[in-house]
Amino acid sequence: MAANNKGAAIKSDIRLFGSTKVLVLAALLIAISIVGKSLRVDFFSVIRISAETLPVLMAGIFFGPFIGAAVGAGADLIGCLVTGMTPMPLITVGAAATGFFAGLAYNHVFRNKLLPRIACSVVIARLIGSLMINTTGLYFLFPAMRPQLIWRPLTNLIMAVIETFIIYMLMSNKAFTAQLEKIKRK
Repeated sequence: MAANNKGAAIKSDIRLFGSTKVLVLAALLIAISIVGKSLRVDFFSVIRISAETLPVLMAGIFFGPFIGAAVGAGADLIGCLVTGMTPMPLITVGAAATGFFAGLAYNHVFRNKLLPRIACSVVIARLIGSLMINTTGLYFLFPAMRPQLIWRPLTNLIMAVIETFIIYMLMSNKAFTAQLEKIKRK
């Protein structure tokens, strides 16, 4: 019985790719992520605060792991084109993993408690996508940057708290969640 529910959830998540409304919102989240990447604040060249991951987390939590992964990968690749940077496959995989694991965790943990559900989703997504995959990519791609990588856990913790608060405030709003459910229905 549980396998049927998981299969139905995966079909439902994949079905969202066929929804024009969801695709438009996914494109909007990609655009917001690109703007967030451009409007970052660097402290002492080691701590980077930006809003580029928030839309990726939102896509995963709002529309499931597959849309989250697509938004993460799309935001990274298009962001590289816009900023003139060379795409780095491991960083793109990290961005996609962030969206994927945010959606996966949101669908499977603390189903009855909103704040722990969102917090766990954000922390798991950041832990896997940003701390594990992206830090590994940065370590090998930019050897001169290795001393600054020690600050990534602190930066990710700060950003996870901020992102959890923002997403929680949105998901606590009954009008917002009603519109979100309406968009997800085809």
